[in-house]
Amino acid sequence: MDPVTALRRIAFLLERSQAATYRVKAFRTAAEVVAAMEPGEAADRVAAGTLERLSGIGPRTAQVIREAQAGEVPGYLERLEEEAAAEPPPEAGRKLLARLRGDCHLHSDWSDGGSPIVEMGLTAAELGHEWAVLTDHSPRLTVANGLSPERLREQLEVVERLNEEWAPFRLLTGIECDILPDGSLDQEAELLERLDVVVVSVHSKLRMDPAPMTRRLEAAVRNPRANILGHCTGRLLSGRGRPESRFDADRVFAACAEAGTAVEINCRPERLDPPRRLLRRAVEAGALVSIDTDAHAPGQLDWQPYGCARAEECDVPADRVVTTWPVERLLEWAA
Repeated sequence: MDPVTALRRIAFLLERSQAATYRVKAFRTAAEVVAAMEPGEAADRVAAGTLERLSGIGPRTAQVIREAQAGEVPGYLERLEEEAAAEPPPEAGRKLLARLRGDCHLHSDWSDGGSPIVEMGLTAAELGHEWAVLTDHSPRLTVANGLSPERLREQLEVVERLNEEWAPFRLLTGIECDILPDGSLDQEAELLERLDVVVVSVHSKLRMDPAPMTRRLEAAVRNPRANILGHCTGRLLSGRGRPESRFDADRVFAACAEAGTAVEINCRPERLDPPRRLLRRAVEAGALVSIDTDAHAPGQLDWQPYGCARAEECDVPADRVVTTWPVERLLEWAA
């Protein structure tokens, strides 16, 4: 088994299970070290017992490399695969999952993601996506290293160069843009016009009173540059948790339907936002839906089955799911 493939697969499975970042980083770093070796160098170092002399390779990653170099499936990888198989994705939503073509919400290490743009894009393609949207955070979310206008312009150039290499897979340009307290969007209007897809989300003042929160969300989803309303209640289900933001869901979802702004089904296990009762109201309002992972690491791109299950349970029509659309239709709608 190729050592780089084994190391990357271990990192993927750890990310998928929300393992600690330092554990994931150890395997991704080791994969980079081995990938940079000259042909035959890994085998020579295994034979000489010198793997662990290299910066970035420790005892556990060295063992994986040795076992893979010997043509075996590394024991650690085998255990992780068994654990993943013991927790299969939900049965519900499998037909919808098969129709998905992309993911409209993912982050790289340009903001608060854990991996480079290249790693996120390549993993999306490996999972079978035809396209994916890079949506790093906007400037005022400093805790997430949000992109200034200058950094976002630089990122657009990077994505353009990558797409020249990756065809037919396409990485679309985007942003997860903060909805400010008055409902305006946290980025220059000229830059928002240049992006393919704009996800708008609330990250501050989540406990605002219902009436101003309703006005805030309505203003945002009616903005001509808003395409998707991200994790609309802001709730967190794990750890210390966080309650749902309160707003008039019928008014907000009606505004989404009228403006053509999709409501996101956020697939992150600690979010699963919106709750089913609100997702059903979004469906009743006639809103479009986007099933997104909000991935901050490559392995998290494999979380869409959870969103598809919720969509099926809440009777979301498949043709109203923008992540089932071919890229041409998606871009026409987003524009």
